[in-house]
Amino acid sequence: MEIIWAIIFLVVGFILLIKGADYLVEGASALAKGFGVSDIIIGLTIVSMGTSAPELVVNVGSAWAGKMDFVYGNVVGSNIFNTLLILGIAGLIYPLRVLKSTGRAEVPISLFAVVMVYFLSNDPRIWGADTVIPTGSAGVLSRFDGILLLVGFVAFLLYVFRNAKSEPSGGDIVKLMPTWKSALFIAGGITGLILGGNGVLSGAVTIATHFGLSERIIGLTIIAAGTSLPELATSVVAAMKKNSDIAIGNVVGSNIFNIFFILGLTATVTDVPYNLATNFDLYTLMLATLLLFVMLFIGTRYKNGYFTLDRWQAFVLMLGYFGYTTYLVLLELNK
Repeated sequence: MEIIWAIIFLVVGFILLIKGADYLVEGASALAKGFGVSDIIIGLTIVSMGTSAPELVVNVGSAWAGKMDFVYGNVVGSNIFNTLLILGIAGLIYPLRVLKSTGRAEVPISLFAVVMVYFLSNDPRIWGADTVIPTGSAGVLSRFDGILLLVGFVAFLLYVFRNAKSEPSGGDIVKLMPTWKSALFIAGGITGLILGGNGVLSGAVTIATHFGLSERIIGLTIIAAGTSLPELATSVVAAMKKNSDIAIGNVVGSNIFNIFFILGLTATVTDVPYNLATNFDLYTLMLATLLLFVMLFIGTRYKNGYFTLDRWQAFVLMLGYFGYTTYLVLLELNK
């Protein structure tokens, strides 16, 4: 009976997280619009951060609860899910046209973010256990490391804002509403995020304990997939509408946000102990990001400032995710 309640808590928690993020984004966007903030700025800040709110809430809650494997598992697992499965599904629905700036700049930035986390988390192993390193102690993503990641996040925001000046706003995308209604949406969204985060954590811990699964595996699979549902829904709908820019830009942007902002903020709140087994997951994420980058330049069509991610390439990405997940499950079963 306990496991049934745990699954219910997990599912309801994910629903509250997703709806809470939706209400928060809608209310905050309308409030910002009322103060004269442009649609493009709202999209680059409130909307982008809102889609990553589930990962943020789960990560900070996990850190406070001492469930540190969830912290890395949620972020790294979400990024693997985004890159391999979401782009795989979206690309199978419709070949994705990728802006030159995304292929040449933003995908490499997302790869740099992964490499940066790898070095910050493994610095004692790389430089030697006796070496005094300002970026953290052995096996720990320290507060100083978190600050470095947040600096990377600010630098990325500056890059995005600079590029946004030359991009069209895409029309009137934010709906106005009365201030009291915006405040109600914001309050409801925050409440949903908090309650949903608690439900997800409670359910995930119970499921892991019941089946003897490690918190790392739960974080990399169930929690990562659940907190990435907003990105999945956004990219699939965008692909069905043949809006490739949103389909792939949503994924790459979310990956950068997850590492620089969410992992950075979490480490700033408290030192995060590092499980060396996570190195395999970081290698997988590096390989997945590098594979995406190579696919955009090899065997793809380039026309009018766009690369094209074809269906066969999307299928390869999706196979990569199923292969990675199968390996994790087999590894867990053979413990």
